[in-house]
Amino acid sequence: MIDSAAYDATRNKLLEAAGQVFAEHGYHSATVREICMRAGANVAAVNYHFGDKLELYTEVLRRSVGAAQNEAIRNALDQVGPPEEILRQVIKAMVRKIGGDPHSDRWFRLIVHELAQPTPAMSRVIDEAIRPIYNRLRHIIGAILNLPRDHEKTRLCTHSIVGQIVHYPHARRVIVRLWPELKLTPEQLDRIADHIADFSLAYLASARTSRRQRTSTRHPSRRK
Repeated sequence: MIDSAAYDATRNKLLEAAGQVFAEHGYHSATVREICMRAGANVAAVNYHFGDKLELYTEVLRRSVGAAQNEAIRNALDQVGPPEEILRQVIKAMVRKIGGDPHSDRWFRLIVHELAQPTPAMSRVIDEAIRPIYNRLRHIIGAILNLPRDHEKTRLCTHSIVGQIVHYPHARRVIVRLWPELKLTPEQLDRIADHIADFSLAYLASARTSRRQRTSTRHPSRRK
């Protein structure tokens, strides 16, 4: 009979150790032996708990995305109300998730290795955890712009907003030297989120108005 507590403990130790090793060396250079050594587990433990090295890596990426924290983002997207307010709450949830995650630096190191030597795991995790949120975010931004979610402008605005959010964890080591007084406390993260929301919503409103004016100029009869 399997001791579930011991099983879960070993599995979590393997995931923590694997996260460290994959972030340091990348998937291709990381070894199962080193992962097991750091986890204090038998070398056969990876196959027993995950099947193989690729499945272990895939699970590390899933954990790095943060299923529990993504739930907060999905909850914000599920709100009923003006799209501008929903977007503000989504930005706040994203900033809290990325800025408040002590392992965010590990996540970006994993991404760097993925860019250099891609694996099938990243595509799976993007489709499972990231794409659904991305699609829903485009829907909200499209509603503010009065454009379809697949319109180029909608996509550009979506990427611009996400880019502002990921700047803080991605450039953390540079930011602390440029702005050493900045401390990413929960209160500061909320102020950053409000700034990104104010900045982005101002542009979205301006873009929507400009588009309406251009349309009205091209079709004067619509003003009647």
